[in-house]
Amino acid sequence: MRTAVVILNWNTRDYLARFLPPLLESLRGRDADVVVADNASTDGSRELLAERFPQLRTILLPENFGFTGGYNRAFAELLGEEGAPEYLVLLNSDIEVSEGWLDPLVAWMDAHPDYAACGPKLHALLPDGTDSRRSDRFEYAGAAGGLLDRFGFPFCRGRVLSRTEPDSGQYDLPKDVLWVSGACLLVRAASWRQLGGLDERFFAHMEEIDWCWRAQLGGWRVGVVPQSCVWHLGGGTLAPSSPLKLKFNYRNGLLLLENNLGATLGTARARRRICVRKILDCGAAIVYLLSGKSAYARAVRDAHREYRVLRKQAPARPAPVPGASPAGLSPRRILLLAVLQGDKIFNYLRRYEDRY
Repeated sequence: MRTAVVILNWNTRDYLARFLPPLLESLRGRDADVVVADNASTDGSRELLAERFPQLRTILLPENFGFTGGYNRAFAELLGEEGAPEYLVLLNSDIEVSEGWLDPLVAWMDAHPDYAACGPKLHALLPDGTDSRRSDRFEYAGAAGGLLDRFGFPFCRGRVLSRTEPDSGQYDLPKDVLWVSGACLLVRAASWRQLGGLDERFFAHMEEIDWCWRAQLGGWRVGVVPQSCVWHLGGGTLAPSSPLKLKFNYRNGLLLLENNLGATLGTARARRRICVRKILDCGAAIVYLLSGKSAYARAVRDAHREYRVLRKQAPARPAPVPGASPAGLSPRRILLLAVLQGDKIFNYLRRYEDRY
């Protein structure tokens, strides 16, 4: 197979039953196979795969290694075989695809050998009773390509904070971005080998941002290919309101900056910016506490404690390519502007993008 579409599953049996059939149909006649790697699920996922999808290759992991460890192990197995795939797709189990979604991504990578990764537009799949329906509104996880603001807070073309905008064709040209969501991300096997896979300290959340940033520091490019579009349900593993998810986001946001900001801005500037980021995080914790959300305040505290331990365990990384300039790093305080401007933030960002 030329392309391996790999779903990493952990206790999402119902999503597999629902979204695997249209995925398999979309790949019929193409040089691409679906592989399901299971992170020691206990909800009957493995039994479902054996009974309803016996034709699929499965990689049964002995424990829950998280998003990072699960994909690293699955990709290592695939890339260690004769006839290893040229392209690998990270695909969430709660993604609904349409016919032809993969073709523009592969075509883009074939035509642009300097790209490490690309991804589609993400639209929201909205719950509708016991079912769901496709929408034309961008989805939180990745929208039309991801960026970072001045202090390392992620936002997207089409999504800032919890606000999303409808897709009216405003992002229909391919665009270099800092990151593409791991909900649906096509990577070149050669770049995956070179970069060494995902940083397993992250476990889950923001690991794809780290990988895409690292790819650009290594001289590769990352982009969104809007001719492809998929629909994402979201929140299948951890609910958006989960304190654990909040902890991962605060902790991994600091790891993300620790890993890449020095190579991008220089050590002194990076240290100052990370210091400001820590102060902002502490301010958020105080707001949570005063708002009666003590579990969220504890999540921020625990995130900083774990960050101080994990930053000392950084894996070895290839040296950055001199002069590498990652796309999508905004010098602006986008999240603050979003609070002040509301939905007008999208017009501001499009004007800024057109200018720069």
